[in-house]
Amino acid sequence: MKEFYIDSDGIKLHAKLDRPEGADKGPLCILIHGFTGHMEEDHIIAAQKAINEAGVSVLRVEMYGHGKSDGEFKNHTLYKWVTNALSVVKYAKSLDFVTDLYLAGHSQGGLLTMLIGGMCPDDFKSIIPLSPAWMIPEISREGNILGIPFDPDHIPDVLTNGDIELSGDYVRVAQTIHVEDEIARYKGPVLIIHGDADDVVPFSYAEKAERLYNNAKLIPIKGDDHCFTKHLDQMYDALKTFFDNEITNNL
Repeated sequence: MKEFYIDSDGIKLHAKLDRPEGADKGPLCILIHGFTGHMEEDHIIAAQKAINEAGVSVLRVEMYGHGKSDGEFKNHTLYKWVTNALSVVKYAKSLDFVTDLYLAGHSQGGLLTMLIGGMCPDDFKSIIPLSPAWMIPEISREGNILGIPFDPDHIPDVLTNGDIELSGDYVRVAQTIHVEDEIARYKGPVLIIHGDADDVVPFSYAEKAERLYNNAKLIPIKGDDHCFTKHLDQMYDALKTFFDNEITNNL
């Protein structure tokens, strides 16, 4: 494992590169956590290990205001995350061992995966949204975030729920994003993994994404929640099987 920082317009993004033992040239999957998350969460580590087990290198990166990366959480926005992700993609493409590039992310990282997939469709062999929270722009336009109702035409400067505090800019940015546009731009294979008992991001959004994408497969994890805490092994197996097939098909 190699630990380092990636520069994103002066913002230092904490990163770890995990490569399969004895790996030479080969594919790489960028892996991104979700809202309030970080790269050492159980479901992120499980995803990393599953992908490594299939013979694929994994680049875990923490976005603005999360983990050990620069920035305060309350000041993060989806625009900042998009800028971060584009910097990470540029870095990954510069690595001389990379043959094919994949992108995976959980929750808000899954939303980011969907956005970046549409922005850079030629860069990725496949994208893998895990429990993608792509309803965030929609509910921001409706006037509800973190369970906090607000007037969507008169956004407060700060939104607070318990220990979580967000700048109103988070909502202002989210309101401008239309994920369907980026879904339409990405024509490659998409693997969506989502617990069908998720009480954070309704499973119906995964079903809708599967219908809208040109070439998507949805794997439901029966009875599981947002972070796959009940059946983490099934999420692991779904990812490993997907990447095993990718490697086999490329031999």
